[in-house]
Amino acid sequence: MTSALLVIDMQQALCAGEWAAHDIGRVLQRVNGLIDRARAAWVPVVLIQHEEAEGDLVFGTPGWQLAEGLHQQPDDPRVRKTTPDSFYETELSQLLQQHGTDHLVICGLQSDFCIDTTVRRALALGYHVTLAGDAHSTVDNDVLAAAQITAHHNWVLERLQTFGTRMAVVDANDVRFAG
Repeated sequence: MTSALLVIDMQQALCAGEWAAHDIGRVLQRVNGLIDRARAAWVPVVLIQHEEAEGDLVFGTPGWQLAEGLHQQPDDPRVRKTTPDSFYETELSQLLQQHGTDHLVICGLQSDFCIDTTVRRALALGYHVTLAGDAHSTVDNDVLAAAQITAHHNWVLERLQTFGTRMAVVDANDVRFAG
């Protein structure tokens, strides 16, 4: 297998201030550990950024920028998206095909939107997926606390085994990269 690491929406507006995700300090630390290990294994690190027409995630604004402290490098491929699906109307599929990728390690924000949707789409497209279960997060909603939302998505996504690909949810420290 040939892996790529997808770092989804680790952006300033979602990592600090009013919309900071639950336990973001630890999540950022785990994401950075995944980034460092991926680079050590010569695995591409793809930085995905969500954008909206108005609000804190407008392209180029301070909130749209990648989070302070994220281990990014200038040559990391970057993908801009406008929906929770990191593949929809983006160059992500083409980028992954160029690298011969068939295994995705996924981490970032937000568990109930972009993480969930991208994992499901990746499986439907035939990728093997490893979700770093302790390296994604979200915010509280009107029904559940953020920690419950993340735990729920880990439970549900780990059970998606009907796509003919492998799906696993593991702790970030247990992720294995194949270069």
